[in-house]
Amino acid sequence: MPTEARRKRDTRAVNVGLVSNAILAALKTSVGIVGRSPALLADGINSTSDVAYGIVVSIFMRVAGKPPDPEHPYGHQQIENVAALVIGSFVVTTAIAIFWDAVNSVYKLLTGASEFGGASLIALWVALATVVVKIGLTLWTRKIAARSNNAAVFALAYDHRNDVFSAAAATVGIAFGRIGFSWIDPLVGAVVSLIILRTGIKILQDSTADLMDTIPGNTLRGRITEIVAPISGVQQVEEVQVHRFGPYLVTNLTIGINGELSVAQGDAIATEVEEALDEGIEYMRRVHVHYHPPNPSFSSQPEGSTDHTNQESSAR
Repeated sequence: MPTEARRKRDTRAVNVGLVSNAILAALKTSVGIVGRSPALLADGINSTSDVAYGIVVSIFMRVAGKPPDPEHPYGHQQIENVAALVIGSFVVTTAIAIFWDAVNSVYKLLTGASEFGGASLIALWVALATVVVKIGLTLWTRKIAARSNNAAVFALAYDHRNDVFSAAAATVGIAFGRIGFSWIDPLVGAVVSLIILRTGIKILQDSTADLMDTIPGNTLRGRITEIVAPISGVQQVEEVQVHRFGPYLVTNLTIGINGELSVAQGDAIATEVEEALDEGIEYMRRVHVHYHPPNPSFSSQPEGSTDHTNQESSAR
């Protein structure tokens, strides 16, 4: 997907989610208070936190769309992972707050410290409407995230999915509360908070792994070798190092070629390797190819060792 088209789609996903969450937050919080539903109120607080980090993410997305500069030669897309980290932190914090409030409400009901006569009918309808809206947002946002491979948009899709569970649980709790089982309403809020917590931790793990340059090692290396090895003139595929920059990949590759070839001939082989990887691997942003005569001891070298190169060619 072209960079500009990708940026517009991702920004649209963030903005639609932000507006939707703002409307739902106001509706669920007010109805949760007026309609006497702890579960819907907890869900409203969850949506309010969604609005807060949605604003943060929208700012980060603008920065991610800035073109490369001397300090950031590969662009600013890495900040998408920082945005995902922010989302994960907000999700975890919200989950803990909802759990604590729900457990406290259950305790007060069971000990008689407070009374709860059941939520109003409008609270039930608002919870059901939230389920429908969030299912639609989850499917739509996940589709955009799959096309753009944007960590922040994936995190938003996860959060929309969380809201489906949260609203569905609130619906169940409100329904049972209306028929006399008042303690189920806040208890459902506690269960929902655990689901939200799990997703928040997953978002944090994924975004942290991306920031630490975690890549699908053997799988990606095998794919690169599979593309490069058949190219005429390539006698060895030695070091393969790949780094992430947002959704994009930058590769440093060392190959062995006939040492009697001229510099121009070696450069032609390196250029062919660059073009093959650029076309064969999605989201490849740049390829740097080092070439030298075949290394007889290559098979006995430890993984990640550094070879001295005679020449270097870098794509674009």
